[in-house]
Amino acid sequence: MPAQIRAGDVDRGRAMVLDAPGQPLHPVVRPRPVPGPGQLLIAVRACGVCRTDLHLVDGELPDPKFPVIPGHEIVGTVVARGAGVFAPEVGARVGVPWLGSTCGHCGFCTTGRENLCGEARFTGYQLDGGYAEYVVADARYCFALPARYSDVEAAPLLCAGLIGYRAYRMAGDAQRLGIYGFGAAGHLIAQVAIAQGRQVYAFSRPGDAAGPALARQLGAAWAGGSDEAAPEPLDAALLFAPVGALVPAALGAVVRGGTVVCAGIHMSDIPRFPYRVLWGERALRSVANLTRRDASEFLALAAAVPLAIHTRTYALAAANTALADLRAGRIEGAAVLTIAD
Repeated sequence: MPAQIRAGDVDRGRAMVLDAPGQPLHPVVRPRPVPGPGQLLIAVRACGVCRTDLHLVDGELPDPKFPVIPGHEIVGTVVARGAGVFAPEVGARVGVPWLGSTCGHCGFCTTGRENLCGEARFTGYQLDGGYAEYVVADARYCFALPARYSDVEAAPLLCAGLIGYRAYRMAGDAQRLGIYGFGAAGHLIAQVAIAQGRQVYAFSRPGDAAGPALARQLGAAWAGGSDEAAPEPLDAALLFAPVGALVPAALGAVVRGGTVVCAGIHMSDIPRFPYRVLWGERALRSVANLTRRDASEFLALAAAVPLAIHTRTYALAAANTALADLRAGRIEGAAVLTIAD
């Protein structure tokens, strides 16, 4: 029988909580949550700090729940299983991504587009997330992780990797690929593209030296500021930076028939631009969330392609510092919270 946690158990765990937009997260000690039917109770080992968490804190996302525990790049160990859950085993390492649940029966869910489900709920946004010692999650939306990566290395795979992969798929067979915003997602998907024989052109914020240096270290054909022109036309561009002004710039950088993919959940307003920038059958697309298929495919790919995952770690109690460093562009690669025993 699955291990159970009774409602009367008194075990407690730390968490960092957001009460309202614009406020700092504050620490709480709360009763260890109890897994309901279909859920896992997970002891969190590491949790990535994503730009989406910044958008949540800054009040840029609609309909969050408050108070909420952020964090949707969760790596942990299964402690207990709720009723009806028989896999994974207690003690197994799992990852919990952004997509936390869907209705399972709408037209989107039944056609492989569960990322667009109107009843979808998201981890660390409408469901409590991984800035905590314990989290509960729907077992159907948890994934085994490649053994080659440590807990800290695996955490960014669960959003930066998955969203990056979904955006990358939308680029089709583009051989010259521009990546605007060379942070957590950019540095992961660049390695996949290079391993598959594509040329990567990396664009970082103007004046940034670390991003282009990392891109060149990982094998980019060119790296520079987003205010610079690529040395040759691009077949496609992926925008991970939430800067609307980059959209017309990227459209101007891709060839006729090229694609620009906006991969963020939030972006500043896109300025007006002349139709000729879009003309020539250029395509402008957005990425909305992810599917379980994305997770299965990308994690299998990450197991086969050895990714060099660049991280900076922070203690759970330093979550506000990690968010501030991310906002200021002080992080090379990905920020990850480590949760001690």
